[in-house]
Amino acid sequence: MIPAQFDYVAPTSVEDALAALAEHGDDAKIIAGGQSLLPVLRMRLNAPEMIIDLGRIESLRGIRDDGDAIVIGAMTPHAVVGSDPLVAEHATLISKAVEHLADAQIRHRGTFGGALAHADPAGDLGAPALALGAQFVIQGSGGTRTVAADDFFVDLFETAIGDDEILTEVRVPKHTGWGAHYEKFVRVAHQWPIVAVAATVRTEGGAIAEARVGLTNMGSTPVRARATEAALAGQPATEDGVRAAAEQAAEGTNPPSDLNGEADYRRHLARVLTRRAVVAAAGG
Repeated sequence: MIPAQFDYVAPTSVEDALAALAEHGDDAKIIAGGQSLLPVLRMRLNAPEMIIDLGRIESLRGIRDDGDAIVIGAMTPHAVVGSDPLVAEHATLISKAVEHLADAQIRHRGTFGGALAHADPAGDLGAPALALGAQFVIQGSGGTRTVAADDFFVDLFETAIGDDEILTEVRVPKHTGWGAHYEKFVRVAHQWPIVAVAATVRTEGGAIAEARVGLTNMGSTPVRARATEAALAGQPATEDGVRAAAEQAAEGTNPPSDLNGEADYRRHLARVLTRRAVVAAAGG
C-alpha cells in the first residue's frame, strides 16, 4: 500500500528537530531508520501530517568511551553497533544480540535508539539493555534528562520519552570481562523471537559471582529474571549448577498467548533458554 500524504522535514540538529516537533505536536512523527515506522505508514495504521527525519543529525551517531560506560548514539545503525570493538569488549551482550537481530539489510538501515524507542516487547535489544543497566539520555525543550532502563520501558510500545522529547544516546555501564550470550527461539529465520534470553555473567574460580538475565517477549515490556539472578550467585558455572536457578526464570512474568504459542509454552521456553544462555555466558 501507499502511505497517506504527509509533509517532510530533515533537520540537521537536535534543537531544530525539537522545534519541528513542538510546532507540529500530535500531527508529527519522528523517523529514525524507518524499519518499524515505514511498514506502519504503508499499511496506514498511522497517518501523521509531518515526518521529522533524524537521519541528517550527525551528533546522534557514533560510539564513544566515557570512563565507566560506553555511549551509543541513538541514530547509530545496528550493523555499526554489532561490529564496534568498544561494544564487543565492554558490552558483549549487545554484540551478541545484534547478531540475531533481523537480517543484514535491516541491521544496516535500522538504528539502535530507534529500535529501543519503538519498545516492541519482542524486539531483540530491550532485554540486553535492561540486563546491562543501560541509561537513556532524553532531550526536550526543557533540557536533558537521563532515565534508567528499569524506568524507560513503560508498557507495550510505550517508553518514558515524552511527546516533545527525543532519545539522543544510550549509556551502557561497562561489563568488561563478563561472559555473555543471547539465546533466541524462532520457528523461521529472522523472525521476532517467540522468547529470547539475554544473559551476562561474571565468574570467579569456576563459580558464578554475578549474573544479569533479561527476558524478551515475556510481558508487555522486557523483564529481568531477578529470582534467577539471585539464585545463580555462588553456583558452579556448569549446567547442573545453573539448572535449579533457571527454573525460576518465568516467575513474575506475563507472556502473551498468540499463534506462536500459549503463555505456558513461553514460560517453559524461558526456563529452558535461560539455562542455555547462562551456561553459554559462563563458559560452562
